[in-house]
Amino acid sequence: MLNDQERSLAIEALLEAHRSKKPCTQLSTQWPHITIDDAYAISHAVAQKRMAGGARIVGHKIGLTSKAMQASSQIDEPDYGHIFDDMLLNDGAKVRHADFCVPRVEPELTFVLKEPLKGPNIGLVDVLRATEYVIPSIEIIDARVQNPRKIFDTVADNGAAAGLVLGGRPVRPEEIDLRWAGAVFYRNSEIEETGLAAGVLGHPAMAIAWLANKLAPFGVTLEPGHLLLSGSFTRPVWADKGDTLHADFGPLGSVAVQFV
Repeated sequence: MLNDQERSLAIEALLEAHRSKKPCTQLSTQWPHITIDDAYAISHAVAQKRMAGGARIVGHKIGLTSKAMQASSQIDEPDYGHIFDDMLLNDGAKVRHADFCVPRVEPELTFVLKEPLKGPNIGLVDVLRATEYVIPSIEIIDARVQNPRKIFDTVADNGAAAGLVLGGRPVRPEEIDLRWAGAVFYRNSEIEETGLAAGVLGHPAMAIAWLANKLAPFGVTLEPGHLLLSGSFTRPVWADKGDTLHADFGPLGSVAVQFV
């Protein structure tokens, strides 16, 4: 594991990358002995510093939950990060490309809880029972760490979370079979990706269950009102300056974001 000085250097490197919008050197290259526990500790410490600066945690993102995402990242296990209030964007938002290092976007489903969830042993039915509604979303991911990244780099970098665009038609989980919720993902009117939410661990609610159980040893509860991003069921799409990204979720409506 990293010593205290090495963790402090890693934390500062990530904070500086967030400020400067210039990715830092891979933590896994600088400190090959880094562990997954180090990575989550670094992510937590960065979150604490951001909260000390006025940011507020409003939920969590879960990543690398589908084979498409794991293949694109060459990582074979899910990860998670924090969603801060300053990441939330409305449907159709225009965001500055310069506010990111190397932004990419993904269509996902966001779960909003009405009841707390705390592991261990949380399953599919528990998640559906605790969910108030599910809303179509686009996640903006960003790499504050240079490529090629390992799981340690992505986890330490808040799971690459950078923005969350909410839109479409919120639905209660009992209204539809969420496995068959799908999206056609466009960049500037061209279809880039298509997919079904079943690609996320067989059912997107299973990603929420994974998170509740993953956080249980740390005494963390998923709180009512929290936004829980279940993970992409397509590969990420690059976002260049001037691009408009549009996710059509069919009967659940659509959500879009533009980079200027």
